[in-house]
Amino acid sequence: MDQHVSGWRQASGDPSLSDVHRTIKVSSAPGSMRRAMAFFGPGYLVAVGYMDPGNWATSLAGGSKFGYALLTVALLSNIMAIVLQSLCARLAIASGRDLAQACRDAFPKPVGLMLWLLAETAIIATDIAEVIGTAIGLNLIFGIPLELGVIITALDVFLILYLQKLGFRWVEALIITLLGVIAVCFTIQIALADPDWGQVILGFAPTTEIVTNPEMLYLALGILGATVMPHNLYLHSGIVQTRAYGHTLPEKREALKFATIDSTVALMFALLVNASILILAAATFHTSGRTEVAELGEAHNLLAPLLGLAVAPTLFGIALLCCGINSTVTATLAGQIVMEGFLNIRLAPWLRRLITRAIAIIPAAGVTIAFGDSGTAQLLILTQVVLSLQLSFAVFPLVMFTSDRRKMGELRAPVWLTAFAWLIAIVIAVLNVKLLVDFVL
Repeated sequence: MDQHVSGWRQASGDPSLSDVHRTIKVSSAPGSMRRAMAFFGPGYLVAVGYMDPGNWATSLAGGSKFGYALLTVALLSNIMAIVLQSLCARLAIASGRDLAQACRDAFPKPVGLMLWLLAETAIIATDIAEVIGTAIGLNLIFGIPLELGVIITALDVFLILYLQKLGFRWVEALIITLLGVIAVCFTIQIALADPDWGQVILGFAPTTEIVTNPEMLYLALGILGATVMPHNLYLHSGIVQTRAYGHTLPEKREALKFATIDSTVALMFALLVNASILILAAATFHTSGRTEVAELGEAHNLLAPLLGLAVAPTLFGIALLCCGINSTVTATLAGQIVMEGFLNIRLAPWLRRLITRAIAIIPAAGVTIAFGDSGTAQLLILTQVVLSLQLSFAVFPLVMFTSDRRKMGELRAPVWLTAFAWLIAIVIAVLNVKLLVDFVL
């Protein structure tokens, strides 16, 4: 059996997402494809957060203003995401805790409450982006006013409740289906845009201008905040535990291997979508001299005349709507994990989801309705920068926990992985400090 891990102050208590905890069976045949496929799914729920509507705004702004130059930021952000999400799976499988529960155990109560408030702030910022994106998608396709679209987005909580009643696999099936639709939409749009692939490849090469140009750094941090999102770290550490992978050390090692493969493949898919948005913006807007396109509605309206086909804006709207629906589903789950983990509140599942959704969507809806059609682009980019500023408060505890043998036992992160993760954490913190200095002073 697995060794006793004594580095935690208290017993783990109620499991993360208790109503779906370990509900997905894992085949008993060791090393089988069927066993590996049981772990297929959580990575795609996590990947959703890496291509949400906030990502669209930052990628559109970056592509239209700076061409392909910020593709390198999307790539580096994705590498960071792969490392950090693998640590989330490691923490969950080794300790049986999600990141919020681990923080509650490891830190004094005032620190835990501060981290909870910061996590909720990040989820609210995420939800603002998702509410705006979904409402704009409904407006672009069906002509539904933004205010009504915001109200419709609140109904996703009932969709989650219904799907989870059928089984957590149904939630994953919805997410993966919508991701497939998004992929098809962007494949067609990129083919229509016909970008300069030589410039695309050069765009993945780093440039010092990203750090020296404050405007480019602002957008780069927006892309970073939209890619490596704080709530995704909490989400992944919770939903990995929906698998009934056993309790012995070999079973946990195998579960960690399969979970890491799942999230890595899913995040590479997310990189393709994010890069596609930026490439589309660079190929259509930047090359035609429209360097200030950042609003989703404006981008939608310009695609038809620039690409010459009426189907292009429809595909854009469909992909945006699918992204918005996916993102609100996963943000709701993350909100539940954060509230339960930090505050240890025990409520009926439907009431927990209703409360966590209300905490996030009420301020998001208020801001969206107040801004209306104008200013949504600036607001979307601002939410992603807020997420970037919150990121260190989730990343530093995660790296601390997964490098601690007393807390992780034999599944402690290897030295090379810990060193790489600390480097990522420090780079994120330093870039955020530079951003504040550039724009506050």
